[in-house]
Amino acid sequence: MTETILEPNLPIIDPHHHLWDLRPLLGMFPEPRHKFLEGLTLKANYTFAGLQADLATGHNVIGTVFMECGAFYRADAEDAFKPVGEVEFVNGVAAQSASGLYGAARFCAGIVGHADLMLGDDVIPVLEALIAAGNGRCRGIRVQGVWDADPDVLGPPFHAPEGLYLDARFREGFANLGRMGLSFDAWVLEPQLPDVISLAKAFPNQPICLDHCGTPVNIASHAGKLAENFPRWQANIRELARCENVQVKLGGLAMVTCGLPEEGPAAGYGSETLAEMWRPYIETCIEAFGPQRCMFESNYPVDNWGADYAVLWNAFKRLSAGASADEKAALFAGTAARFYDIEKILPA
Repeated sequence: MTETILEPNLPIIDPHHHLWDLRPLLGMFPEPRHKFLEGLTLKANYTFAGLQADLATGHNVIGTVFMECGAFYRADAEDAFKPVGEVEFVNGVAAQSASGLYGAARFCAGIVGHADLMLGDDVIPVLEALIAAGNGRCRGIRVQGVWDADPDVLGPPFHAPEGLYLDARFREGFANLGRMGLSFDAWVLEPQLPDVISLAKAFPNQPICLDHCGTPVNIASHAGKLAENFPRWQANIRELARCENVQVKLGGLAMVTCGLPEEGPAAGYGSETLAEMWRPYIETCIEAFGPQRCMFESNYPVDNWGADYAVLWNAFKRLSAGASADEKAALFAGTAARFYDIEKILPA
């Protein structure tokens, strides 16, 4: 779908996107493919060129933050150190962008890597290696905690154990993030939000960002239950917002898991329709956390399931139409810049 870009001069920092080449992995998963896997592989080769193409669609994206996704791990390293390869790769992309040869935007100005926090204190040398590989750009760690009793919800790519964020060994490893100046991105499904609340309360000084509005679920055994589960989601979001160390990313709703829209790939809905679909979740988060603790995200290329890049950001701009200039500055760039410590890329 082609739309006129709304507010084309508004500076945007996209704080959540991936880079990968999934083509060598596709044969690892049995047929028929799981619906979530289909969503991931819409852009199976999404490296620097793909990101450049999407960011060139007309919105004023001044910088981005890369989010770990299990890509380009070191093949010959010990298991604990394999994720260092991902940060090495992304730092190379960031260095390309920093050269200025590809325009003024700073791709991957911040990098969020992965480390197995179930290593407990033994994760320290891994964190040190990730920080070194990022050359000053590695800002945080994400450990995906997504779990559901129904295996059809997530499919083969995701297999976090139930209650990961509650595990004492995980928390031993988690305690090292703050000591090393690293933030934490939390990805769980909506029924798991109490796990993030517990983690945030146990570590009140650790900066945490909740990904994807807490990921409402509208797939497999959860299909058709968004309205039924909305009050539970809303109550947990409001409880989590009481933890001042937590921020929230406004996005992720266009991925297949959330079913907003259910149709895909690239259902073709315009930004007005998408904005109305997402409004209850986005407005609840902003009301609970405030603009200074909220950041719009693309979650690309995963959210390509329901929206192309230009339409997605138009939808966000429609949702923030009533915000003040200062509030928009926070929602679209300022909160992300502060949380990931990349404020140097903001306009003077």
